[in-house]
Amino acid sequence: MNRIDQKKTMKDEGSTRRPGKAWSKVMWRTLHQMMVMFPVLAGVILLVGLFQTFVPKTLLTSLFTGQLALDALVGAVSGSVLTGNPVNSYVIGKGLLDVSVGLAGVSAFILTWVTVGVVQLPAEISALGLRFALVRTAAAFALSIPIACLTVWLMGVVV
Repeated sequence: MNRIDQKKTMKDEGSTRRPGKAWSKVMWRTLHQMMVMFPVLAGVILLVGLFQTFVPKTLLTSLFTGQLALDALVGAVSGSVLTGNPVNSYVIGKGLLDVSVGLAGVSAFILTWVTVGVVQLPAEISALGLRFALVRTAAAFALSIPIACLTVWLMGVVV
């Protein structure tokens, strides 16, 4: 037997992986993740419903005027203060689009909701340092406005 045949034989004999076991482990982890996320999504959907009920459309239309840059700025500021995880931002973004908030405002809101987060800034400062956290946060906020405007331009959507 030559070296190549020996390596193949050793590799075949030492292989104890069972594809079925790995597949069931992946499925279990996926199911677990879905069970963890379901209450969060249900809560967000309920909050969006309450938001749509108690916050009048006139308030949103006064905040989001339909001007591209101003809507992006308002969306960026509100997303920075009301921070959260990405899955929730899509549900909230859909709710904002349903009440006629422009795409620029919603895009900036989603970007800053996920990337800026003024609420978690103290924890980020303690973990990563003051300078890095402030530069990262400022850059994420500053870039969210042109990115939101660029998104509207690329999509060809009129605000």
